[in-house]
Amino acid sequence: MTISAIAAIGEAITAIEAQIGPVRAPLGMILGSGLGGLADQITHQRALPYDQIPHLPTSSVAGHAGQLVCGTWQGREVVVLSGRVHSYEGHSASDVVLPVRLLAGLGVHTVIVTNAAGAVNPDYQAGDLMVLSDHINLQANSPLIGANDARLGPRFPDMTEAYDKELRALTLQIGRKHGLRVHEGVYAAVLGPAYETPAEVRMVRILGADAVGMSTVPEVIAARHMGMAVLGLSCLTNLAAGLSGGTLNHDEVKEVAGGATAGMIGLIAAVVRAMPPLTLRAAFRAQFEAPSAL
Repeated sequence: MTISAIAAIGEAITAIEAQIGPVRAPLGMILGSGLGGLADQITHQRALPYDQIPHLPTSSVAGHAGQLVCGTWQGREVVVLSGRVHSYEGHSASDVVLPVRLLAGLGVHTVIVTNAAGAVNPDYQAGDLMVLSDHINLQANSPLIGANDARLGPRFPDMTEAYDKELRALTLQIGRKHGLRVHEGVYAAVLGPAYETPAEVRMVRILGADAVGMSTVPEVIAARHMGMAVLGLSCLTNLAAGLSGGTLNHDEVKEVAGGATAGMIGLIAAVVRAMPPLTLRAAFRAQFEAPSAL
């Protein structure tokens, strides 16, 4: 970006609210491959394509709709990013996380981040769900590289609890109560876009990962930098290379993700209903509305 993140977010918020009206939602979501159907369930819906929001990058990947949707879902005001961009599309790390920074700028308190991932843990099966307990960043990059703007967060943010402990426990309890195959595990983020080799899969397993994918971690780093609580969920669409007899392709990933959509959306819906009340981060949002901050 040629302008600061603060300025870019402020201009994006101004454009959004000029086109679809005020957005006041303490709960945000980032929907990965195959989960765009959740956005269709939002009532009193107001939507805006990414290409109509200044500075927001657009995705070139099938299965990522690329629009911001706000409204009411499960009795809560929500703002949803339906689709994401990835570093392997040629975007910088700072551009990849601009959408989640936008959520923070809108006052979001808690963000639910979803993805499709390959199972590395041999006890997992395609179609299972995983609650992220931690992550390993193997993308050789970070959205925090460069000068730090203290208005967004500290120079050295703590990542001891990248994924909120209470939300993880709540999600596991609800998932098991509903008879879903849901695990808690570690997500390894690689750059992509090639799927991992069998040797790479063995490596990430030795490092302690249970699943591997090409997204999420930069967004979570940025979200925690800005003080948001994070719940991460993976739909395990396939066994990673070397764990099954077949090869991998994106169409099959989308097909399995689509088949697991009902279970994933049902789990997220139950968790959202059971969450404690959330408060809009009005003070954090206000700095993007003040002309002096830009």
